[in-house]
Amino acid sequence: MNTQNLVNLSLTETQIANVDAALTTLETELAGLIALSATDKRRMRKMGNKTESFSRQALQVVSQNPQMIPANIPVADAIADIRLMDQLRPRLTRMSRLIERGYDTEAALGNDIMTVALQAYGLLKLTGRAEGMETLRRDLSGMFNRSKRSAKPANDADAAPRREAA
Repeated sequence: MNTQNLVNLSLTETQIANVDAALTTLETELAGLIALSATDKRRMRKMGNKTESFSRQALQVVSQNPQMIPANIPVADAIADIRLMDQLRPRLTRMSRLIERGYDTEAALGNDIMTVALQAYGLLKLTGRAEGMETLRRDLSGMFNRSKRSAKPANDADAAPRREAA
């Protein structure tokens, strides 16, 4: 994408301070949120739309008929978990949207910066010698130096592109 100046935003020091304060408040108020390891996440039961509906119905039935369930099954805890999930979900959705817009803005800023930098570099290549900037141009050209690629991998599995973890 060669479009330039996709982002028209500036933040004052007061706005940055307010955002930092809001983040601190979120971190404080949501201190009970947990972090799970990848192993823990793999081992956990996943609740999708169908299983959520099933769980809600089952807990509603047993809460209306407590004599059906032994006291050692934590029905009240599960009902409290549903309430908490219902409280958290819309807020997590809002935060996710904001984070996505933040990452999109960061990508657009990178595009804007690189567009101007490449235009400036192109002009420097054309006029740099006459202006005594050959050393600077040479230093900047290091980004474009390509190393020779090694021989093709022995099997196709090695040739597959690798994605970085987000």
